[in-house]
Amino acid sequence: MFTGFIAAAHRGGSLYRPNLGRENTLHAFAEAVRLGYRYLETDVHTTADGHLVIHHDADLARTTDRSGRIGDLSLAEVRRARVGGIDEIPTLDEALESFPDRRFLIDIKDAAGVSPLIAGLTRHDAWHRVSVGSFGAARLARFRRLSGARATTVADPLAVVAHLAVPGRMLPAPAAFQIPTTWRFGPFRHEVLTSSFIARAHARGAVVHVWTINDRSEMNRVLDLGVDGIVTDAIDVARDVLQQRGLWEEA
Repeated sequence: MFTGFIAAAHRGGSLYRPNLGRENTLHAFAEAVRLGYRYLETDVHTTADGHLVIHHDADLARTTDRSGRIGDLSLAEVRRARVGGIDEIPTLDEALESFPDRRFLIDIKDAAGVSPLIAGLTRHDAWHRVSVGSFGAARLARFRRLSGARATTVADPLAVVAHLAVPGRMLPAPAAFQIPTTWRFGPFRHEVLTSSFIARAHARGAVVHVWTINDRSEMNRVLDLGVDGIVTDAIDVARDVLQQRGLWEEA
């Protein structure tokens, strides 16, 4: 799944001017593809009638002209909402069909999404072009178990903590760590991304991708540390930085 340096368009690249207010839509993904992005980062929620839709929040209110929790609504009801007043919320099926030569980093946002995600990846024979993660360790473990390890998966938070706290142990061994630079717990701040974290991950055959990096100077800082990929909303800025450093791989 992961080849070369990974530049992933976060929700399609929500800070890129043509995408403002239109994150996680087919329009946003198309703009990222137009810029040459090979990897598209996205999120999936499950509707009340069991369909997977592309959306970050559990509720529609922040990004659309409607409100309501996706898990309480049918697909037909979700489809009446318009992201930024313009775009329909796409289904995972539509995203996979619309960009058959692109790879998706998928975050499972609810426990109900595991089975329909497996069904969708099987339906589209898309196992080879996705990596799957989740902040829910239990749902990611269930995905791994039920999918039979057919898809690349990334470290859940427990595995990241294990890697930080017990350098000789990792639960379970992922293909990649996808992490922020820091974790904040109220007034406390812990530096997650360090050169030693990266070196230990590399020693175990894992790669390290960092999110969500939108500032040019911060991009250069994490690249100097030796990360293997960045996830970004500022897809035009990231492309420019990576081209300057010889890390950009055109799709």
